[in-house]
Amino acid sequence: MVDLTQEEWAEQLKNDENAVVLDVRTDEEVEEGYIPNAIQIDIYKGQGFLDEIEELDKSKNYYVYCRSGKRSAQACMLMNQAGFENTNNLLGGFMEWEGEVAED
Repeated sequence: MVDLTQEEWAEQLKNDENAVVLDVRTDEEVEEGYIPNAIQIDIYKGQGFLDEIEELDKSKNYYVYCRSGKRSAQACMLMNQAGFENTNNLLGGFMEWEGEVAED
């Protein structure tokens, strides 16, 4: 797992053709907005979260975020244990995100 600042995250994501953005927040949090093209898998689902990440492509580079950066760090660790090699945690999370935001 690599902890990335907002600037590092945005820069790497822009130049990474193998990137997947993963939002580990709750449905209610996602309704407030999300980073474009993010896949949402709520880490609070417990075993459901683990089951869903097992279906993801482990060869991709994952950019993981939550509200503040704590749950996403946990998610990265769980993903690393499950065999994902490239996970990046967004420091400060969505609360400090200054990039593009999408809303449904």
